[in-house]
Amino acid sequence: MAPPPRGEVRFTGFTWRPLGRRDPVVRDLDLQVAPGERVLLLGTSGAGKSSLLHALTGALGTTIAGEVAGLAEVGGRVGLLPQDSADSVVADRIGRDVAFGPENLGVPREEIWRRVDAALEAVRLPYGREHLAAALSGGEAQRLALAGILALAPDVMLLDEPTSMLDGEAAAAVRDAVLNVREGRTLVIVEHRFEPWLEHVDRVVVLAGGNVAYDGSVAEFLSGPVHDGLWMPGLPAPAPMAVDPGLVRPEGDVVAPRLEAVGVELVTRTLRGSQRTHALDGLDLELSAGRSTALVGPSGAGKSTALAVLGGLLGPSDGSMRPELHRRRSRDLAPDVGWVPQVSEHGFVTHEVRREVALTSGLVGRGVVVEEVLAALGLEHLAGANPYRLSGGEQRRLALAAALAHRPGLVLLDEPTVGQDRNTWAAVAGWIVASAREGAALAVSTHDRELPVDVRIPMAAGSLA
Repeated sequence: MAPPPRGEVRFTGFTWRPLGRRDPVVRDLDLQVAPGERVLLLGTSGAGKSSLLHALTGALGTTIAGEVAGLAEVGGRVGLLPQDSADSVVADRIGRDVAFGPENLGVPREEIWRRVDAALEAVRLPYGREHLAAALSGGEAQRLALAGILALAPDVMLLDEPTSMLDGEAAAAVRDAVLNVREGRTLVIVEHRFEPWLEHVDRVVVLAGGNVAYDGSVAEFLSGPVHDGLWMPGLPAPAPMAVDPGLVRPEGDVVAPRLEAVGVELVTRTLRGSQRTHALDGLDLELSAGRSTALVGPSGAGKSTALAVLGGLLGPSDGSMRPELHRRRSRDLAPDVGWVPQVSEHGFVTHEVRREVALTSGLVGRGVVVEEVLAALGLEHLAGANPYRLSGGEQRRLALAAALAHRPGLVLLDEPTVGQDRNTWAAVAGWIVASAREGAALAVSTHDRELPVDVRIPMAAGSLA
């Protein structure tokens, strides 16, 4: 068979089984995307969407261990925006990071920096070229990764949840940046909250059961039957799933921290120097037992930093915190605090899902029925899998299970609903509602407007908006 022409994507009898998984994620799949076509690739959490994107970069079976059969082919140059944007950072300064792709293509120096500046402007990153990549928030890092792809000017752009970590205004800017790069380039977009993309794509492909369940026009997709688990336009958010109170009811004392005029100065150091960032500036915030609090606001507002201070993971540079959790040792924090990081893999310490869930409970001397916790979050079929071989949405739910199975009184969640379909969103939302109802002090950083919480606190520039 002749290789695909520039800009074409082709899967022929493609099968992928990650290392440690009994069954393939994708099985005997045939799919073709024409040069210049814009395709929205949909499916529930774990359907294999990200796997197909990684297959086109040659990562499956090499960088990502597992068994591959069939063909995954692409014509021309490929740019991938991964689900975890940190995977694509290659330089300490954002200008150098964006320049990496064009430099490797031998683009003239003047053109490289023209592309860098244009790409940073397109994704609305309000920093100069010398800003440290490590000082970006999760949403800002996502935009940096996209800027690197725009500067590369690939024939095929593969975008894995490009707006999932962004507020509405930033998400709209990212869509504009992507859609303005037409010039015959092929575009494959994976997104759970996909409605804003529908008017801009030529075709919708839905994965289910390891293969293509739907492949057709947007009009036919919208007029056809509702696909279970997808965030179909016009549907209200599902009701939070019922969770057994015994899985979430806090054991021991409930810690409800209070921040008064707290400031946090973060110092990011590299071999070339350092950068100081005022992440929090005079923040007043109090959590209460039995109440859920959402920290909302644009990327870089300081939401994740505020969670870290509330949990004692960071100490304030000024102001006061009661109790002073940051002065406790990790072993003393563990029984009382459950923290789910923005990057799920940062919390994994074992190589099996069931062990990950059981670990903290065992260390702090609390019993846990692992199977019940996994079932509540739709992960029971993955008990023996490697946490690092799960989809992004599955990893996020596992991180929640592992951090909260020991039933802490202080629950801190950083973007917990990212990467979730309607069904798994209901499971995560149910855990959040049940935790607060059973007496936990809960705070969540989120861009999710539909997440059911008791109070929303807007933040901007490190303080209350």
